[in-house]
Amino acid sequence: MNYSEIKQSDVANGDGIRVSLFVSGCSNKCKGCFNPQTWDFKFGKLFDVDVENYIINLLRRPYIDGLTLLGGDPFEIPNQRVLFPFVRRIRKELPDKTIWAYTGYILESDLLQCDGKVFCECTLEFLQEIDILVDGPFIESLKDISLQFRGSSNQRILKLKEINLKLK
Repeated sequence: MNYSEIKQSDVANGDGIRVSLFVSGCSNKCKGCFNPQTWDFKFGKLFDVDVENYIINLLRRPYIDGLTLLGGDPFEIPNQRVLFPFVRRIRKELPDKTIWAYTGYILESDLLQCDGKVFCECTLEFLQEIDILVDGPFIESLKDISLQFRGSSNQRILKLKEINLKLK
């Protein structure tokens, strides 16, 4: 998996002060996307153990509330397979940090269905490691700059710990 950027102190993509990892690769290619260069899975730099360690060290700072995954799309299948063990590591080493993730996919139809667009062997466990999921494609005609943590009004902020995450 590649990534395009790591923001060390981000306040725009989740509650509090966060470290944000912008992954590469997105099949949705939403019209009006603010980050179209990340559609390409090969864009940016390789995400490896050194990058993992770097992010873990950033997260250790006491004023950092957690990690946000966005991009691109963290729920593209190749990205899930890399990010799932990483977020599991964060949960083990830094259990007090929250994890947010943004996806252009829909939780119920794309992530919780065996035949969902981006469902794979680790999707359910990956979702169980995430506190907040912002789902839904960016729809340019529904763009609303007054919305907190979302680009368009169709997108939802979901507290995954309060949702029964079972296959449908």
